[in-house]
Amino acid sequence: MRISIAIDGPAGAGKSTIAKKIANKLGIMYINTGLMYRAITLKALEKNIAPDDIETLIQLIDSIDMHFKDDKLYISGEDITSRLNSQVINKSVASYATIPELRERLVEMQRNLSNKFNVIMDGRDIGTVVLKNAAFKFYLTASPEERANRRYKELAAKGIEVSYEEILKDIIDRDYKDMHREVNPLKKADDAIEIDSTSLSIDEVVEFITKHVKLGLNSL
Repeated sequence: MRISIAIDGPAGAGKSTIAKKIANKLGIMYINTGLMYRAITLKALEKNIAPDDIETLIQLIDSIDMHFKDDKLYISGEDITSRLNSQVINKSVASYATIPELRERLVEMQRNLSNKFNVIMDGRDIGTVVLKNAAFKFYLTASPEERANRRYKELAAKGIEVSYEEILKDIIDRDYKDMHREVNPLKKADDAIEIDSTSLSIDEVVEFITKHVKLGLNSL
């Protein structure tokens, strides 16, 4: 039996960090779907492909060799992970991520991976669209202010000068776009467990999810 764990939630809720730790604890593959959309956004911006140029975007996606290795995302053999969290990408990714044809291509990639490996995925529509039949689903959230504070500290630690107020505004704007987009809007799956991590540490959330998954596997 393949293990599939879905973690959804808004930007800055800690999904990627938590999913990565759980993958290490359980010895399964971590697939950061958000990075996949950011990677397409990066390459589209580099080639000056506008979000409404659907045909050229699809050609771009079909030409890309994308894979994960050691928690890093590679395109055509190049590790681009460190380039995917810039403010330019943060502001642009939602415009590309709402394109139905683009999402269709990436969802197909993600499902194929889940059919081959034991996986944990995080994103905006994993439990509701990508892995609708996943045995384990979680919806991770936190207050906008806490998420902005986390992102600010993360970027500051990397030496990137940013404004907390700007990050908070970006997060609030991103939440609205994600929750109101026409194609697969961000929402909690009916059978997902909601976790508000505002006052929880990363390790506390990891421990909760890991215990729940292990108990579920033992009962099968």
